[in-house]
Amino acid sequence: MTARSISNNAVKPARKKGFFRTLGKQWQLMIMSVPMLLYVLLFNYAPLWGWVTAFQDYQAKKGMFGSPWVGLDNFKWLFGNNDFLLSIRNTLAMSLINLVFGTVSAVLLAVLLNEVRNKTFKRSVQTITYLPHFLSMVIVVNMAQNLFSSNGAINDLLLGVGLVKEPVFFLGKGEYFWWLVGVINVWKEVGWGTIIYIAAMTSIDPSLYEAAAIDGAGRFQRILHVTLPGIKSTFMVLLIMNIGHLLEAGFEIQYLMRNGLVMKYSDTIDVFVMIYSFGGSRPHYAYGVAAGMFKSIVGIILLLGANRIAKLLDEETLI
Repeated sequence: MTARSISNNAVKPARKKGFFRTLGKQWQLMIMSVPMLLYVLLFNYAPLWGWVTAFQDYQAKKGMFGSPWVGLDNFKWLFGNNDFLLSIRNTLAMSLINLVFGTVSAVLLAVLLNEVRNKTFKRSVQTITYLPHFLSMVIVVNMAQNLFSSNGAINDLLLGVGLVKEPVFFLGKGEYFWWLVGVINVWKEVGWGTIIYIAAMTSIDPSLYEAAAIDGAGRFQRILHVTLPGIKSTFMVLLIMNIGHLLEAGFEIQYLMRNGLVMKYSDTIDVFVMIYSFGGSRPHYAYGVAAGMFKSIVGIILLLGANRIAKLLDEETLI
């Protein structure tokens, strides 16, 4: 037996003993966490039993135990269905747009607010920018449709400054749809996204800014060499989490704004699941479950892959 194996065997009991000692000291906290643990098990893990229907020709009258078993036929149908492949494309496209523009705008706004010295103005801007987060998506979409309609404020502005000669049909052209969703998401969530970054900036040691100023660094250089490195770990953790949600482009915006002219660009995986699971004369629940199962598995793979890459690059990781 090598020295390394002996040391490993010695460490394992010590770790186990340390875990139970900590458990004994913090038993009150453990008891307080039981309701939340039960909630997660009941509403997040127990429903996974329904994944069985992805391998069945599920029929509501026969139930899960009476429906015939079809194996991987539902998955073969999915990946042979052009609508599902288009929904994957649309989901990835809108998710990437939301990820890039949402992250950049949140970091930029947080940096700008961090540089504001007038506390009243800073708090006012924070309040104004994160209030849209609490608006219903139905209200937000209705506002966006009014703004981007042919006779809306955006077209009036473009016509007024001479950028276009006739109104742009934003709501009826598929090539505009992804970018409209990105703009709406940024407007609605940018203020909320800055909260974490501003909190991370408050933990940066002020002496670093003072030392940089003494060395002759200007405001932009202090942002570049002190502020941004100070929030790097927070940025990496949020980026890993967002990569794990790349197949979560949303449902409300796409479903509320979809029409016959933009369906090839608007339907995400969630919209596909809703249509095929509950639409038509005979709902195909199994197709929807199979699509949802695919999305969940890919999300887990993306999350673990992004976390692994961050670890190899010696960056902050989620797990």
